[in-house]
Amino acid sequence: MNKYEDKNTAPDPSGRMTQVVERNIKALLERKQQEDQERPAQDKVADAITRFAGSMAYVYIHLAVYGIWVIWNLGWLGLKPFDESFVVLAMIASVEAIFLSTFVLISQNRMAAQADKRAELDLQVSLLSEHEVTNLIKLVRAIAHKMDIEEAHNPEFDELTKNVAPEKVMDRMEKHQQDINRETGS
Repeated sequence: MNKYEDKNTAPDPSGRMTQVVERNIKALLERKQQEDQERPAQDKVADAITRFAGSMAYVYIHLAVYGIWVIWNLGWLGLKPFDESFVVLAMIASVEAIFLSTFVLISQNRMAAQADKRAELDLQVSLLSEHEVTNLIKLVRAIAHKMDIEEAHNPEFDELTKNVAPEKVMDRMEKHQQDINRETGS
């Protein structure tokens, strides 16, 4: 390894990632665990119900309960029917569907909020990376000028050495989207 190589990027024979990646993974997992612990009980209940309702066990239980209900009320078991018109069964299924859809929406709203937080983090990291890359380009260009390398005079570098203002990028994206919408009649 030469003196310019980072010892943290050398492959680890144990199969571990670099120390930076390991630290980031650990930090993200710890943050997720902390956020899970801080969630209100009602969110935990909603997630548990949603998780169970999305399982095959839930399907099997419903197949068994509804199947027995139908078979019983058709008189196939030789027992006296208690819901011959299946009105009670329909009502129970409807109420269950209302509650399940509400629990699913609660879980989806929480997941959307988490996705928004991740998107914000991604944006911040991207903006930081863009700033760092811009500074690296400036530094490399200055070195190229000092060494009188012809590529240092490439006019593309003038644009690349400017920091990008995210609000201007968003404004430009919105303008282009409006132009597309006008053209397509959307």
